[in-house]
Amino acid sequence: MSGLDLFPKPHRVRRGAALTLVFAGVLATGVATGSWNTEPGQSRKSASGSLGSVSAAHEQAVTEAAAEAMADGKNVTEAAERAVSRSGDRWGAVYSPDEYEKFEQALEGEYTGVGLWARRAEDGRIQVARVQSGGPAERAGIRAGDWLRTVDGERIAGRPTTEVVALLRGDEKSAAAGSPVTLGMQRGTRAWSVTLHRALLSTDSVTVRKLRGGAVLIKIASFTKGTGDRVRSAVRDAPAGAGILLDLRGNSGGLVSEAATAASAFLDGGLVATYDVRGEEHALHAERGGDTERPVVALVDGGTMSAAELLAGALQDRGRAIVVGSRTFGKGSVQMPSRLPGGSVAELTVGHYRTPSGRAVDGRGITPDLEAGKGAQKQAETVLSGLGSPS
Repeated sequence: MSGLDLFPKPHRVRRGAALTLVFAGVLATGVATGSWNTEPGQSRKSASGSLGSVSAAHEQAVTEAAAEAMADGKNVTEAAERAVSRSGDRWGAVYSPDEYEKFEQALEGEYTGVGLWARRAEDGRIQVARVQSGGPAERAGIRAGDWLRTVDGERIAGRPTTEVVALLRGDEKSAAAGSPVTLGMQRGTRAWSVTLHRALLSTDSVTVRKLRGGAVLIKIASFTKGTGDRVRSAVRDAPAGAGILLDLRGNSGGLVSEAATAASAFLDGGLVATYDVRGEEHALHAERGGDTERPVVALVDGGTMSAAELLAGALQDRGRAIVVGSRTFGKGSVQMPSRLPGGSVAELTVGHYRTPSGRAVDGRGITPDLEAGKGAQKQAETVLSGLGSPS
């Protein structure tokens, strides 16, 4: 599973499990989140993987815990986090005002970090999957394929990617732009240490390149603001008849509204997903006018989460794409944010979403039409070539 040091999930609660950008999924190097853009306490809903919905009583308990802590002069955020833990909401989280500001910033397409994507190898080692052009990591000579051994002296082999991301981002005191982080690196037999300074970076959520044979690869790294329109533009700009390889591997989620807009690139209206909020049913629909003719293959893996799973499931159910790769993460719950006394924000699970055919995603993931591990992209390109030739 891979991630960029984007979407920072609070580091204190469920560190190993809390992969959150927004559906809420966010990457502390990679985390996922699916949400709608509004202020806490209004109608924004974010989806992240959760095992169960939080009752109104539990929501009230979190608010009361925060209020009591504030009245007693204690840490409001920590008190609310303890209440969330007791509620059984696996993916619920509490953000300090500063953390939530950074979280919202990430969804706008900006983040403070060093500009590298990380993935965990089968043996537990952490490898650099990609570096952001012009970012601190690239300027320091780090490149894809290098091994990340330590972060500020802490060995990271065997740790979840999200914990590694959290270390790369730093805590509330050390995560500001300009703050230093020292990485222990290895390339072949060479080992070295380098100190980087975090910077405010723009996310490159959509990249496009032409494949041999004429097909077009559209890689979606996360669903930040504007991602859906960039996907639609990429599809419109593709050569007539060219197949699309939609790469969702390592995509930890993001704004679910952007995933629905991205689905509109391939659908002529119709259902994208259904979701419930405290038992009330809602639906997401694609806009009309998408390209329904060119062949599409979606490439997924265990790092495909939340809003990315919603998109893959919608295209699969609607018969619009062949899905290739490995079973996705399985993060399909709906969260809503609320402002707590003292300014902290609680993101609590209130429901779950389903694909157009009614399949639940949470805890199950999306099963590919064709299972593929190593060499998955090559297999996906082969499948795509068999679906139709570019004109």
